[in-house]
Amino acid sequence: MPAAEPPATNAVLRKPFWRQRRAAGLAGLLLLMLLLAAGTVAVLLPSNDELARRAEAELAEALGVNVALVALDWRLLPRPAIILREVATDQPAPVTAKALVLHPDLMLLMQKRIRFKEIRVQGAVVPQASLAGLGRKSAPDASGFRLDRLPLAKLVLEELSWVSRRGLAVTYAGEVLFDAGWRPRHALLRLPAAKDTTTFELQRHEDGDQWSLTSSIGGGTLNGQLRLDTTQNGLLRLAGKLKPQGIEVSRMLQAFNRRPLVAGKVSGQTLLSADGANLAELVRSLRTQTGFAMGASSLLRFDLDRAVKTLGREHAGHTPLNSLTGQLVTQNSASGMALAFTALKAESGALTATGSARLQNQRLQAEVAVDLVEGVVGVPLTISGPLANVVVSMPAGAVSGAVVGTAVLPGVGTAIGARIGAAIGGLGKAFGGTPAPPGKRPGSTAKPLQRISP
Repeated sequence: MPAAEPPATNAVLRKPFWRQRRAAGLAGLLLLMLLLAAGTVAVLLPSNDELARRAEAELAEALGVNVALVALDWRLLPRPAIILREVATDQPAPVTAKALVLHPDLMLLMQKRIRFKEIRVQGAVVPQASLAGLGRKSAPDASGFRLDRLPLAKLVLEELSWVSRRGLAVTYAGEVLFDAGWRPRHALLRLPAAKDTTTFELQRHEDGDQWSLTSSIGGGTLNGQLRLDTTQNGLLRLAGKLKPQGIEVSRMLQAFNRRPLVAGKVSGQTLLSADGANLAELVRSLRTQTGFAMGASSLLRFDLDRAVKTLGREHAGHTPLNSLTGQLVTQNSASGMALAFTALKAESGALTATGSARLQNQRLQAEVAVDLVEGVVGVPLTISGPLANVVVSMPAGAVSGAVVGTAVLPGVGTAIGARIGAAIGGLGKAFGGTPAPPGKRPGSTAKPLQRISP
């Protein structure tokens, strides 16, 4: 019988000896070339300390403030990288980063075109108050290098803490993929410390500078469309329409380390707009207009019914609301964001409150009329001062009327008297006089009632 043929696998595994030697030789030659290249670069390049000082000078020229680095490292393998360690701007509240990892495109760099395949930000702290001091226009680069049409392909935020003007910090993580001209093709931002899932995702459309925004926040959603246009004079113009839906206000604010004043789910429609020469100017000019509505909700840390009945002497507790509606306009600026509430209307059992308010830099100015029977009796209140120490006051005529009304008919009489007193006070102003209650100096128009605990 003929001898059995060896398994086919043996034939596959067998290779001529000369082929094995050639593969090993090529691998060794490649490794030797890489080592020689790395050694040549190490000899030709300045020391890491010299590179760090040069990087400090370049960053200072670009940002307009001095920048310090503790160390600069670089490597070729597994992929080229430059690591800037312990970066800090020279400012009263410095912008800092534990590390910036830059992955340059070496092929384009050899053509004197600057492009980074990826920049990774680790442990950064960005105080909002310090951004105004950054961004001085640098002098033309005499070295011949220029930015590529796509200077950065990918930005990764491993941990970035944004610190507001009041010192409140919010930590973000995420990544951005860019198209040419700094246009984000896809972006995903999240708040890793938030109890609820809090994410913002931006996706660019194929037909130009339009994006879809999809967000999860406060147990609800914030979705919509954004569009960026360029005007004839070269300015950028941002416009958008968003739809907040079922967002729990207190949980949303807590995700951003803010202390809520209202609890309940809000829905509505938001229009936004901004104009500027660059991204920073767009952010500084951002304006939004939102019509909102809330169903069953609660005014936290303040009992409106008790405050009205006692003229502000007692207010501890909370106010359950059947509904809350209104308009909110926000306007960003170099001095902070201003919030203007108009057409506010809150219903709570037999009480209905209407009014307006303005909030900026944690200072509140509000005027409210509280009705026991809608449209019949209104108790006018003025709320003003810093949020941590708000003062509730009432026109002097309203205080006198409330005292008389209470003597005649407690409860409703207090409110009716306050309303009549406020109206009489208004007539007095129209004829050049201001009624003053006993013990008040002439000309005084408001009586502080009580401070609201923060």
